[in-house]
Amino acid sequence: MTVRTRFAPSPTGFIHLGNIRSALYPWAFARSTGGEFILRIEDTDVERSSQAAVDVIIEGMAWLGLDHDEGPFYQMQRMDRYKEVLGQMKAAGLVYPCYMSVGELDALRERQMANKEKPRYDGTWRPEPGKTLPPVPEGVQPVLRFKNPMGGVVAWEDKVKGRIEISNDELDDLVIARPDGTPTYNFCVVVDDIDMRITHVIRGDDHVNNTPRQINIFRALGEEPPVYAHLPTVLNEQGEKMSKRSGAKPVTQFRDEGFLADAVVNYLARLGWSHGDDEIFSREQFLQWFNLDHLGRSAAQFDEAKLRWVNAQHMKAMADGPLAQLVAQQLQKRGIAADDRLPGICALFKDRCDTTVALADWAVKFYTPVQPDPNEVAKHVVEGVRPAVGMLAAMLESCPWNRPAIGEAIKEVLRATGMKMPQLAMPVRVLVMGTAQTPSLDAVLELCGREEVLSRLKAV
Repeated sequence: MTVRTRFAPSPTGFIHLGNIRSALYPWAFARSTGGEFILRIEDTDVERSSQAAVDVIIEGMAWLGLDHDEGPFYQMQRMDRYKEVLGQMKAAGLVYPCYMSVGELDALRERQMANKEKPRYDGTWRPEPGKTLPPVPEGVQPVLRFKNPMGGVVAWEDKVKGRIEISNDELDDLVIARPDGTPTYNFCVVVDDIDMRITHVIRGDDHVNNTPRQINIFRALGEEPPVYAHLPTVLNEQGEKMSKRSGAKPVTQFRDEGFLADAVVNYLARLGWSHGDDEIFSREQFLQWFNLDHLGRSAAQFDEAKLRWVNAQHMKAMADGPLAQLVAQQLQKRGIAADDRLPGICALFKDRCDTTVALADWAVKFYTPVQPDPNEVAKHVVEGVRPAVGMLAAMLESCPWNRPAIGEAIKEVLRATGMKMPQLAMPVRVLVMGTAQTPSLDAVLELCGREEVLSRLKAV
């Protein structure tokens, strides 16, 4: 059997990290088993769905490298297929028209709640042998209800939650088509999963209540349901369900804020799955290790500080050339064109940064004029230091422009003046880079370039 998984988001708002994790696991399971991953857009909520939300879904998945083998399929483009199956179900006696009005349904529920009963449709219009149905009201368009099995249980072995059993008597007859004939969500999902030959449904546990209804529709249509894995919720940093309303960011914003796609995949993978105590791993390792047996049962909580730490580890491990390409994109947003020094700048500063934006903040100092903080200048560039800074500038005018020669010039000034390295290095850093804290001074000066260094040193 070829594994076929799917991600089926609703484009009713931008996709955030909690949503995209429900794409990551089915994608990883398909890739780790040599299977196929299908993208399906569930856009039947016409009023709330938007093309902008679809674009963010596709853009976010592309950035994270969650490539799909088929799709995107759009449910609104499959209406003829749903109506065809509805017709087959009518002919087989699996559905029936229900003329109960919304007002009547509300009144029924109020009576049931007053009697401390579970509110549910009572089967008034369900045809049964020997049963007399009420007279059909004039001018009322009925909904279509699915004849849910009576008695027994619906059971499945959930790959996250274990065995789940729900009594059929707890499930009323689901509306699967509205009065205008348009099919409803739970019905469309089943038809889609059958047509797309989905073998494993890996989705959020907010769908657990839908699953027994969907399983009964599968079986009524003569199909076995897929394997289910219902993932616990992703909570935000306040311990609430992650959502747009509670401040969740679009996935693409993490890209814009300088996070690496592989680092986000690494972090998201650990929000509900584990491989021993491994915290940092490559995409290739993740796909080699991933299976459904190590999915967590507890809700995971997003922690941006942890994500930044994971991102920093991936930046340190990343080759300087590819990293420089990402930093160049950040510089381009600021109107700065990078040059061939950028890989070296990345190599020098990446250990100090947790995003490519932070790395770009350092790189900017090599491409634009630096305005040292007057307080830093007053603190470090004192009268007793100025002659040594002038001596260093004079030596740097003629020495070969490479790190060993620059380092030797710095040592020569220290020998001549009797100063300690911090006494000279900190004022030079303030003048050249605007801050007293940088990596090795000779490496910084080499990358900055002779003319720029001399100009900044002589500006004091």
